[in-house]
Amino acid sequence: MPIKKPNTSRSRLIGNILLALPALLLLANFILPSFFGPQIPAVPYSLFIHQVQQGEVDRAQIGQNQIRFQLKTADDQVGTVFSTTPIFDLSLPKLLEEKGVEFAAAPPPKNGWFTSLLGWVIPPLIFVAIWQFFSRRGGGGPQGVLSIGKSKAKVYVEGESDKTTFTDVAGVEEAKTELVEIVDFLKTPGRYTQIGARIPKGVLLVGPPGTGKTLLAKAVAGEAGVPFFSISGSEFVELFVGVGSSRVRDLFEQAKKQAPCIVFIDELDAIGKSRSSGGFYGGNDEREQTLNQLLAEMDGFAAGDATVIVLAATNRPEVLDPALLRPGRFDRQVLVDRPDLSAREAILNIHAQKVKLGEDVNLRAIATRTPGFAGADLANLVNEAALLAARSQRQTVAQKDFAEAIERVVAGLEKKSRVLNDKEKKIVAYHEVGHALVGALTQGNGRVEKISIVPRGMAALGYTLQLPTEDRFLLDEAELRGQIATLLGGRSAEEIVFGSITTGASNDLQRATDLAERMVTTYGMSKVLGPLAYQQGQQAMFLTDGAPNPRRMVSEETSQAIDREVKDIVETAHRQALDTLKLNRDLLEAIATQLLETEVIEGEKLHSLLSQVQDGNLVQLTH
Repeated sequence: MPIKKPNTSRSRLIGNILLALPALLLLANFILPSFFGPQIPAVPYSLFIHQVQQGEVDRAQIGQNQIRFQLKTADDQVGTVFSTTPIFDLSLPKLLEEKGVEFAAAPPPKNGWFTSLLGWVIPPLIFVAIWQFFSRRGGGGPQGVLSIGKSKAKVYVEGESDKTTFTDVAGVEEAKTELVEIVDFLKTPGRYTQIGARIPKGVLLVGPPGTGKTLLAKAVAGEAGVPFFSISGSEFVELFVGVGSSRVRDLFEQAKKQAPCIVFIDELDAIGKSRSSGGFYGGNDEREQTLNQLLAEMDGFAAGDATVIVLAATNRPEVLDPALLRPGRFDRQVLVDRPDLSAREAILNIHAQKVKLGEDVNLRAIATRTPGFAGADLANLVNEAALLAARSQRQTVAQKDFAEAIERVVAGLEKKSRVLNDKEKKIVAYHEVGHALVGALTQGNGRVEKISIVPRGMAALGYTLQLPTEDRFLLDEAELRGQIATLLGGRSAEEIVFGSITTGASNDLQRATDLAERMVTTYGMSKVLGPLAYQQGQQAMFLTDGAPNPRRMVSEETSQAIDREVKDIVETAHRQALDTLKLNRDLLEAIATQLLETEVIEGEKLHSLLSQVQDGNLVQLTH
């Protein structure tokens, strides 16, 4: 049986009548009586007072906005009635009483049935008019007004020209393998179901910021060929109670209607935080109700058999609720970590296709000089190099543009406007050369590539650039102690040359002390305290930026022992830095003098100077 369509013209006519009815009632009750009712002649107030004083007024009705009065006649005929606009006059009642005028207050207006009906009808009509106004703006019907509870997910449209595919993603091959399997199941589910395999219901992408989690989700959208719903976790939660859970229900209802499909939730930690956080269990806040609804939709009692796969991304997996991470909801957690050397080169190749490269550009060398860079950092690096080339009015991007871009990202912009006096410039020069000489002899620091006394960033008055020659994942005790000695090389140079120290080594001291404390409390590199960890371990903390974990509850004796061990490590490294610089005092003076003249020493010239450093069988950094 065909569905009967509503008569839209009749509905529109009824709505227009309802909108016009309040105006018609207002016209009938207030405006028309002023034209067709009895007309009373009006006179000036001064004439009214004069007639009262002459005794011509018989009676008067005094209202708030009008005075009606009747004049006396010689016979019993009714006198003419006039009206006047009153003026605030407290002596009027006394005057009327003296002249024998019968006066009274005007009676209140009578509320007839028409006025009462008007008071009951107009408010609902106004409400209906406002309802229709917002309904038309919201898309028609009550849904337009109540759309706040609808999902805000964006649906990927197949066939877009700018779609992202797996060929646009590099450096995360393991994660791509997991997601390729998901896409393949959606395209050919029979190959998996015929042997009894069950595809994961949820895949959680975890990793540091900028490593390509959202980019991978876009690639899945481009490869899957099925509906793809994309939404951010923050879009579920609103000010109004119940909106978040309503949007979760609506999102999964839409997804089930178009199954098989993929739902992508970015920044899952916005709604998926552990319900036990804050020191208590349970709660009734809006975010928790949204999380409960999400748990029920993913693997609830009535989850159904619809093929809806949930992808989610977060860089804070440690705060997620355990119920969200159990098998049956998010069956797999895929780590999207920072790329290694070969992965960085592959990422640079993808981004370099968008710019014009010079013949001297070596992407392998650039990848070697960028350890720890995430995919977003490398994309920004290529863009910065292109901007530098355009600023120099060149048509291609050269290798020196990439070198300058790396320094911009690592150390900040050059502050050529920050002019140092001669004394400060000399101190900074010896300080940086001290770092370079000690760093050239110690292990675990990489190769010294540049020394500069041009201020950069917010606080650096000079810097020594050390870049690794390969990716390192493990460091031994000697290499860590060498890093501490290198950090203290600048302060040691100031002590030797000037006999005093300045505030320029404050950041070096902070980093050296933190590294020594981690050696003792985290890595167990202390023969006195033994192989024990005195810091609380926190797994998968991608947003700590190297900050030390809180220390465990230890006794006062253990705390003093830790402090003594940290101090001993730092002081031993300090002595090694002093011995190195005293042995190479002439080379320290020569390089510092040259640095004061040129402000920057780098490349082969710097390498030839540092190759003259003597170690002299220095004291090893061990107990």
